[in-house]
Amino acid sequence: MSTRISPTPGIVVCVPTYRRPAHLRLTLDSLARQRTGRRFAVVVAENEAEAREGAAVAQAVFAEGHLAGRVVVEARQGNCHAINAAFATALRHYGQARHILMMDDDEIADPDWLEAMVAAAERTGAGIVGGPVHPRLMAGARQALARHPAFLPAYAASGPVPMIYGSGNCLITRETFERLGLPAFDVGYNFLGGGDTDFFTRARRVGIRFHWAEDAVIGESVPEARLHPRWLAARGLRIGAINHRIEAKHAEGRTDRARLALKSAVLLPFSGLRALHLLVRTREPMIALHPIFVALGRCFSALGIEPEPYRAGASPEVPR
Repeated sequence: MSTRISPTPGIVVCVPTYRRPAHLRLTLDSLARQRTGRRFAVVVAENEAEAREGAAVAQAVFAEGHLAGRVVVEARQGNCHAINAAFATALRHYGQARHILMMDDDEIADPDWLEAMVAAAERTGAGIVGGPVHPRLMAGARQALARHPAFLPAYAASGPVPMIYGSGNCLITRETFERLGLPAFDVGYNFLGGGDTDFFTRARRVGIRFHWAEDAVIGESVPEARLHPRWLAARGLRIGAINHRIEAKHAEGRTDRARLALKSAVLLPFSGLRALHLLVRTREPMIALHPIFVALGRCFSALGIEPEPYRAGASPEVPR
């Protein structure tokens, strides 16, 4: 049995899952291959309450003895519900754990990922650490689209950063959870997405420090469906809607709301100029159109029109 398996691990990796049992196995296998002497456990939060194929995969992996962990089934559909269930289970059942990490069920962790993330948190004292998620396109795909803003990490060098934006590769300390309270993610973002960005925004507002660990690498499997213009356009619209909703949530008084409306109005024409610049630089129309879709998503959100890619019945290719 691995020396990392312990009833009192100091680290827990949370993996929410929804209708990706085959890839979840690859995700968990990548965790079993971590090069570290640190003791850690894994919590898999199954959000498919009927078939529970992901739960079956996780239980089989844990039974093999290469990973320690537990499965929690979250019957309430929605990605924030699943993530909250994973975090709550990690904090409650592993009382000695000081570092809670998260990755998605379509990702593969590099062998040194966990060590790099925890070492960065210990070295810097940051309450939240983020790392890059690099797209892994299928053979034969247009590799140029790997540079699409939808797939690019927020930063390119290790060090203190103002904030991170996604939970697909993150570490959150127990102290951060205690300071912000549970449930961690606002379930109002269940079907739009962005509960992670909202959480990190709240953390920044109360003074939590962020750090970027460029060497803590995760790879994300990108199926062909995510390279389709329709998916890339929908991703831009969703990013714009998330940004607007979070800014509106924290707007205080008429002045802030007026500034928010003005910002959305100005960004729309400005996005056209950014699109022209990107087209000249990349020669890729779908990359160039991204800022326009983001600006449109902001405007639609202001009108109460938002996508719901995480609602039950959505394609399993939609990222969760």
